[in-house]
Parts: sequence; C-alpha cells; structure tokens
Amino acid sequence: MHGKEISENIEEYLETIYKKSLNNNMAKTTEISKDLDIAPGSVTQMLKKLEKEGYVEYYQYKGVKLTYKGYKIAKEIVRKHRILETFLHQTLGIEIEDLHEQACAMEHSLSDEAERKLCQLLDYPDQCPDDHNVIPICDLNISTCYECSKINNIDDIPRRIERLIAIGNMNPNQVGIIKFIRGDNDKIQSLIDMGITLETEVTLINSTPLNGPQKVIIDSQEVLLDKDLSNNIFVEIQ
Repeated sequence: MHGKEISENIEEYLETIYKKSLNNNMAKTTEISKDLDIAPGSVTQMLKKLEKEGYVEYYQYKGVKLTYKGYKIAKEIVRKHRILETFLHQTLGIEIEDLHEQACAMEHSLSDEAERKLCQLLDYPDQCPDDHNVIPICDLNISTCYECSKINNIDDIPRRIERLIAIGNMNPNQVGIIKFIRGDNDKIQSLIDMGITLETEVTLINSTPLNGPQKVIIDSQEVLLDKDLSNNIFVEIQ
C-alpha cells in the first residue's frame, strides 16, 4: 500500500486512465474529462503534471498512457475498489446503487494485507457486482491463489513486474502467455483437463457481448471459454 504518498485526486486520475487504456489503448482527454466531470482544460494540466511526476506518458492531441509506476498504483486502486464493492454487497448487503460511492471512500485507506484477507474471505472474486467488470489480480508474484493461501506474511511474497490482463479483457487477435490462474484447485484442474496450463500461448479470436463465450486458439486448437473462465485466466500480452 502506498498510503498517502500521492493524493486521492491523483489516484482518481490514474484509476480512470487505467480503465480507459487497459488494452494498451490511449486514454483520451475528453473521456477522462467526462468520467471525472472535470473541464478538459483542467484535465490537460493535470495530465502534464502527472507526466512530470512519472505516472503517465502524455501525447498532445492523442491521449495518455500509464507508465509502469502509474499502472501499478492504478491497478491496485481498481482492484481494491472492486473487492470492496463485492464485500459491501455480498457480505454486508449494501444496495447496488450505493456501492460505488462507499467503495470510493474506502479504497484509498485499505491496506494490502486487508485486501488480501478480503479476497480470501470472498473466495477470490473475479468481477464486481455493479457493472460486472473484471477484478484485476494482485501484484503478488505467484501463479495461483492456492499459493497465496499457504503464505502467512504478505511481506514474504515478491511482487510481480509483468502487466497481466484477463483473457476477458483482451482485444481480438491479441496473443498472450498464461501467467496466472485465479481460483481454487477445482477450477485449476478443470483448466488442466482442457489443456490450459501456465505458459500456454493464447490468441483471442473474438468475444461475444454480455456473458457469452470467447473463442480462443490454444495450442493450435479452437476453444470456447465461458465468462467465468475468461475472467480468471491472466496473460502477459506478447
């Protein structure tokens, strides 16, 4: 957890940019302005400031991308926000329409260890309850959630450097190498039975809207992955 090293305002900017540039796309100033309800001119000034501080790469008239420094912080905030929404809804019974505001108020102060314990308590959730967006994985350098459950002290786990995204967030024709599988041993075994293992190459052919399956190529074979599986297999884009 980075605590108060940066302001909540900067965290909100980084979080918004993350959501708009997940597949290495540029986040447009107009999109950021709309999402944060801030005037475009003010957004541009903040993006230039974020670039000077090493959080983003800003391209005038084109958009902005996160640096690794900015990406790490943004992904952490998005993950905590979506886990908190899941906890508030599933465990405390908070109504869907109230989740976003309450999670926003809590995400900036949630420690990494508290986040990990919530994730385990909720049985490794894969999507938030309000808009069903994929919950990013943590940056602990492990290949399965089972490994995490066997480690008592979070400080004993090294941090992952690679940027990993769920197959469910890939663009058509993107190629990735599987680096992490989320879930219990039953889910992992079901994937092994399908020939899907760590370090396997995956190419997304196409995806269907809502909760439809995604067609991928794995070891030269076409495979249909349902939403549950595609949200829980994370790859490093090649």
